[in-house]
Amino acid sequence: MSKAQATSADSAPSYNQLDTKAQAWSALFSEPMSDLVKRYTSSVFFDKRLWQADIAGSLAHAEMLAAQGIISAEDHASIQRGMAQITSEIESGAFEWKLDLEDVHLNIEARLTQLVGDAGKRLHTGRSRNDQVATDVRLWLRGEIDLIGDLLKELQVSLVDVAEQNVEVILPGFTHLQVAQPVSFGHHMLAYVEMFKRDAERMADVRRRTNVLPLGSAALAGTTYPLDRERVAKTLGMVDANGSPVVCQNSLDAVSDRDFAIEFTAAASLCMVHVSRLSEELIIWMSQNFGFIKIADRFTTGSSIMPQKKNPDVPELARGKTGRVVGHLMGLITLMKGQPLAYNKDNQEDKEPLFDTVDTLKDTLRIFAEMVGGQLNPATGKKEGGITVNAQAMEQAALKGYATATDLADYLVKKGLPFRDAHETVAHAVKAATTHACDLSELPLTVLQGFHPAIEKDVYECLSLRGSLNARNTLGGTAPAQVRAQLARHRARLEK
Repeated sequence: MSKAQATSADSAPSYNQLDTKAQAWSALFSEPMSDLVKRYTSSVFFDKRLWQADIAGSLAHAEMLAAQGIISAEDHASIQRGMAQITSEIESGAFEWKLDLEDVHLNIEARLTQLVGDAGKRLHTGRSRNDQVATDVRLWLRGEIDLIGDLLKELQVSLVDVAEQNVEVILPGFTHLQVAQPVSFGHHMLAYVEMFKRDAERMADVRRRTNVLPLGSAALAGTTYPLDRERVAKTLGMVDANGSPVVCQNSLDAVSDRDFAIEFTAAASLCMVHVSRLSEELIIWMSQNFGFIKIADRFTTGSSIMPQKKNPDVPELARGKTGRVVGHLMGLITLMKGQPLAYNKDNQEDKEPLFDTVDTLKDTLRIFAEMVGGQLNPATGKKEGGITVNAQAMEQAALKGYATATDLADYLVKKGLPFRDAHETVAHAVKAATTHACDLSELPLTVLQGFHPAIEKDVYECLSLRGSLNARNTLGGTAPAQVRAQLARHRARLEK
């Protein structure tokens, strides 16, 4: 061996030398990265959850490279074999995640090269970590959105179950937290079903825009290799409703776009707002001042000092976690607002808020579905626990606030009075009932006729809570007949 050959051989980097962060991408650097910077810039200990998406994307990329003749069939087979072993190692917990390798992508690539040699090094042909991570996050989020869709369906079913059991239960409907009009408790529960239905629709819409392939855009400008990006999209299921591949059309936008993450977090925030509104009502209804419901003990806690307490910790915590998720949305928007094209290291900060939003939303939906609807008893095949309704307390509360005053006004309108005059007449009647500390329905007919001579005996039917409820028999109304029609509509939709 010549002196020149010996020098060249001695200076050639070994695999162990390449297994460092500084040398993983280039020999350009003349000094190693400091340990402080390694820890500051590393993402592996939170982005390793993307490993399945990373391997799926790599396998689809490798299959396309082989089909295009960019790598050999032998290299493709080696990559498949190596990825199968890595999958096994990660699933068993044997895989060693290394801080020096910065992220999930370099960790998997380094281990693949260790297992299959040069074939592993050829895998990165025609791609960059920029389009790789954009693809991985989209693939991962697509799967999470599907899980969230299932959880939203479970929560809607739980709410429908409770609504179906309480169609005839009368609840005081509130505006400004003042008693307004009587409503069916089942009708009230179905309002939340409508909210979560919209949430599911939004998630499905976000999924459509998430399910678009960036891979093949490389670092920012595309690549000189003859890639078949549409083939990769089909392999990964990134297709439209007709089965046609959906691929990012601009390489600059493809690697720098995080709209899908922001849009998901916005949809998640709105969903959590709906959970928070439900939580607020459960908390109020459970208080002794209302006593409308009880929540199963397994979803409540006691007090360290007051032995009589049963605290609604789950709804309270969900109400608090809503602020956390909305905060992530603000963080992601702020993260992107000042970035020039194309990829910037700032985008590493998209993952932790996105991951936490997904985790928080999934956990919240799962626990609320059980807390509201109860838990299935395998022995009986029925749900047990969940919310217990105190129908008597609800009805008594509805009697306290002159909830049928609007019905009296409507009665007078049907007798020929203009609504504004009827409204004023009823206000005088309410004032009289307040003075006598009684309900409108308890005022004698002669007293009511003193407010207007058109009032007759049949007025008492409209002044009853049940009469008021039954009278609102229009589409979307609270009459039990309408509530049952809505229940049938939701059942048919949710059973598909």
